[in-house]
Amino acid sequence: MNYNEVLENARKNMAGRCLVCKECNGVACKGVIPGPGGKGSGSSFINNYQRFKELRINMDLVYRRTGIDTNIELFGRTFKYPFFAAPISAVEIHYPGYFSEYEYSDAVVKGCKEAGVLAFTGDGETKACLLSGLDAIKAVGGVGVPTIKPWGVKEVKEKIKMAEDVGAVAIAMDIDAAGLPILATEREIGPKPIEDLRELVNSTKLPFIVKGIMTPDSAERALEAGVYGIVVSNHGGRVLDNTPGTAEVLPEIAKRVGGKMKIFVDGGIRTGLDVFKALALGSDAVLIGRPYAIAAYGGGAEGVAMYTERIGTEFAQTMVMTGRQSLTEIDSTALWK
Repeated sequence: MNYNEVLENARKNMAGRCLVCKECNGVACKGVIPGPGGKGSGSSFINNYQRFKELRINMDLVYRRTGIDTNIELFGRTFKYPFFAAPISAVEIHYPGYFSEYEYSDAVVKGCKEAGVLAFTGDGETKACLLSGLDAIKAVGGVGVPTIKPWGVKEVKEKIKMAEDVGAVAIAMDIDAAGLPILATEREIGPKPIEDLRELVNSTKLPFIVKGIMTPDSAERALEAGVYGIVVSNHGGRVLDNTPGTAEVLPEIAKRVGGKMKIFVDGGIRTGLDVFKALALGSDAVLIGRPYAIAAYGGGAEGVAMYTERIGTEFAQTMVMTGRQSLTEIDSTALWK
């Protein structure tokens, strides 16, 4: 199987919701929810993609090459690349008729582990969403990060315990999911104040990550709550129209809390060059969503591993062409201004 075959298979398997466009930029699928689209006009999804695409990279080939190191240390482990699969769940609703919740989670988690990275798994209105991810993570020895919706504190604590029981390396909560219409049920769900976050952080020994941070003030409040890290994210543009792209807000967030906590970013990241740009803007690592879903639907775990290596190779080549031989050398000077 080659990557073009993966893409062709995905077009057949994603229920016509995702068109597997040449550029996954949010234009053709704007408003397609259920499915891959951004909310409303789709501008938040489009902004994510466009802002990363607009950034330019400085070449630098006058240096002594000693070796390119793409490894990153997180959660007490070493990973091959500084990018991971973002949490996606409820696939039976978004792309019906092909994968079950477990089959999707299993493909992404296994494929990522095979390629030397890991997957964040999702949560949702049905029990199968979280449990499928937990089962998939357990099957690979805990190499994954379950991501819990911002339910009430009691329910989140119960789900943290479930993550601990399968040996997960960390836990995340996507507070940006508070705006998902599909979660508008009678269960308690919503934003979290510092006190609630602190209580959740203190309830576990696992590194706790908060996903859905889009301002420096929010980042600072998360830091005050004691979290291990944040994900700069607008939920792929799926919860609020007219937000800035994550590349626009990342530098100021990194300026405020960089070095004090781990900073991840997602939204519109498609290539190894984009991963490099995200690190140059101040992130420690990157999450990638829709392209990993396409890889899974097109080739299962093999497709996921193939996509990971494809992006990893692009990332390593970018490091070579910019004179950056380790992740710590990638900073804002690598970007043209």
